[in-house]
Amino acid sequence: MTEHATTIFGEMSRLAVEVGAINLGQGFPDTDGPDVLKNAANAAIRDGRGNQYPPVHGMPQLRRAIAEHLQRSYGLAVDPDTEVVVGTGASEVIQSALLALVDEGDEVVVLEPWFDIYAAGISLARGRRVGVRLVGPDLRPDLGALRAAVTDRTRLILLNSPHNPSGIVLTPAELAEIARIAIEADVLVLADEAYEHLWFDDHRHVPISTLPGMWERTVTVGSGGKTFSFTGWKVGWASGPADLIAAVRVVRQHLSYVSGGPFQLAMADGLALPDAYFDDFRADLAGKRDLLSAGLAELGLGVLRTQGTYFVTTDVRPLGYPDGLAFCRELPGRAGVVAIPVQVFCDDPSIGAPYVRWAFCKRPEVLREALGRLGQGLAEQ
Repeated sequence: MTEHATTIFGEMSRLAVEVGAINLGQGFPDTDGPDVLKNAANAAIRDGRGNQYPPVHGMPQLRRAIAEHLQRSYGLAVDPDTEVVVGTGASEVIQSALLALVDEGDEVVVLEPWFDIYAAGISLARGRRVGVRLVGPDLRPDLGALRAAVTDRTRLILLNSPHNPSGIVLTPAELAEIARIAIEADVLVLADEAYEHLWFDDHRHVPISTLPGMWERTVTVGSGGKTFSFTGWKVGWASGPADLIAAVRVVRQHLSYVSGGPFQLAMADGLALPDAYFDDFRADLAGKRDLLSAGLAELGLGVLRTQGTYFVTTDVRPLGYPDGLAFCRELPGRAGVVAIPVQVFCDDPSIGAPYVRWAFCKRPEVLREALGRLGQGLAEQ
């Protein structure tokens, strides 16, 4: 695990603190989510609900709320008693699924660039990571390459949509082809859908588990932190067929065991919020995306159109930088802003070398201040 001993997020966050930079690296909001969830958590703590160990697989109220939300949002009929598990954030659930479902030597096919915890989780499971690069100016999946990457050694396809770090949302046609590949090869799918409600314009998120033949082979991961802007509460979950969720449960109970009882109860209330909450949430984030995207484009960066997530991806080559890592390491001291180089999410650094990821889940005044600093710092080149 030496290759995973440090993370780019730790390095860049440390730089941000050292120089007083605005941190557009890590994907966490700088404002809290709905008061109704805070009030629910406070009430649960005050009333002694969830202050001791909650049930090992998650508070039943939250598991029921997850099942009801999946039915309402996607038409999925899910048994909260056997087909849902709650964990300490989506990260723990993803790692639990990898440890449960991947054996030593199994291959895991993943779109590249990938979120860094995938690489660590596959290594912990002693599996073998097989990257399939996103291609073209819009960073779309090469479905032919994906099909070729799936062999008789493949155990699982790890899918992330809306996709971090690129900001793409997989289209129904792309999902249908990926489903066809998984079914023909009889492999499992681990679908990281932490950003399921963070899609913009007409790029509606479609869970791959809703496609014919996919429920029975898919573990789908969700995130209360991302959905309700309470990332510090660390509440995530997975849903899927009882046999796969049972395997995930066995592993997950030996990691954090349980956590966040009152926060789980608050998340249950959040999932019952009307559709208007999710619509307003997307509209607010879309405005911040547009603000940051337009500003970065005015500064001369090549901006990819974000379809989902918290992130804008840019090409730094128009500014004369062939290497995003060098750009990001120089940026805090030069402009007082932190971003994340995409190449650290790749086995082949050349795939992500020219790209940099910026988080827009910040207050508009913070984004404007960051753009002002960038304008001044880059002008001094």
